[in-house]
Amino acid sequence: MEDVIRTVKVKLDVPDERCDDLHQTKDQFLHCANTTAEWAWRYPDEHCVTSKQQAENVLYDRLRDETALTANLVQKGIRRAIEATKSGVARLKKDDNTSQPHFDAWSVVYDKRSATFHRDHVSLSTTNGRVECPYVIPDDPGETPIGEYLLNENFEFRMSTLQYDRSTDSFYLHARMRRNTDEHEQSTTASSGAEHRTVLGVDLNVDGSLAVTSTGAFIGNADEMNHRRREFEKTRGSMQQAGTRSAHLSIQSVDDREHRWMRDELHRASNQIIDDARDHECTHVAFENLTDIRDRMAGAKRFHAWAFRRLYEYVEYKAEMLDVEVEQVSPAYTSQRCSKCGFTHETNRRSKHQFMCQKCEYELNADYNASKNIARKLLKRLRSGQTSSGGGAPCQCALKSGTLNLNGEFTASVSSTAEGESTDKPTTSVVGH
Repeated sequence: MEDVIRTVKVKLDVPDERCDDLHQTKDQFLHCANTTAEWAWRYPDEHCVTSKQQAENVLYDRLRDETALTANLVQKGIRRAIEATKSGVARLKKDDNTSQPHFDAWSVVYDKRSATFHRDHVSLSTTNGRVECPYVIPDDPGETPIGEYLLNENFEFRMSTLQYDRSTDSFYLHARMRRNTDEHEQSTTASSGAEHRTVLGVDLNVDGSLAVTSTGAFIGNADEMNHRRREFEKTRGSMQQAGTRSAHLSIQSVDDREHRWMRDELHRASNQIIDDARDHECTHVAFENLTDIRDRMAGAKRFHAWAFRRLYEYVEYKAEMLDVEVEQVSPAYTSQRCSKCGFTHETNRRSKHQFMCQKCEYELNADYNASKNIARKLLKRLRSGQTSSGGGAPCQCALKSGTLNLNGEFTASVSSTAEGESTDKPTTSVVGH
């Protein structure tokens, strides 16, 4: 299969009051890249770091705290520096002269997670929310690159670069456009609507397991995290009573230890979610929407909201390496709906961790039930977005004993035997059972 890639330079009509937002975004993006380059470049004393995963594990939290960038832009800044470091290491191996990478040119890298590309405008993430920028398109684009590629529905947007021309005080999007030239592949895609999609649902909790997936994986220990958090708070409280400079420095040390411990716990949990998605060949991971989660979830505090957001961000950037989409869905009724028959009522939730449907008497762990409903919600969204006259691509939820689609059709996994009980009724599929 052959891909045709074209880069189209198109001027943006940026609102005057939003230009500073783009400049600040560039400054912070380059800060991420240069901070990473400084950390990764260790020649001649040590080997330079060329692992994107290692760099993100070490620097992501710090750079998120130091900037107002979205998670994806921080990630892109880190990756730009690591790619430059790899190139530098390759030159060193050839005995070419080189030095630590440094970034000062005006540019920001955007993909479909940090930008929404349209045929007539682009929506860009900035340090101050999104900015809508119309394209400046000539009256007769005709056979220009804008007409042939940017406005051509046969080409799709890929990762693109925003640049600024100081001489004209203008912003330009260097849009990378891709077309698949394999006619057979195109006809197959057209007939099927889209590729097979499988969703892993994830339910987050303030006690019990930190996360429960639709495949029945119980991940992390929220109770232990709460306990450790309280212990750190007690230690800080006793030190604050002393009021000395030594005590203040000790409090900072405790804060650092707590942050490192929390980061490690969340990384471990995110790795388990990613492993679960990979093992079940999922194309999507669904979380409940984290907005106002402290108000919605009983017992959730600022600490929990922070931990949930970081866990989501860790999963998001790690999933990108697997080409897996991570999305959020409305949490409404996910804890009250029966994932087997669909009956929804508040009395279905018998206790904090136990669910029993008052209609079909299906009984299971309440968090596991919620995770399947979260997956199902994303399935419905994916299914509604399919436009194929043939009914669309297979969509399903990932369950521990197979998959289930929106029509309620359960398919057992190859390794499962007689565990054929259907636990959800979706036709986009959810992984799990």
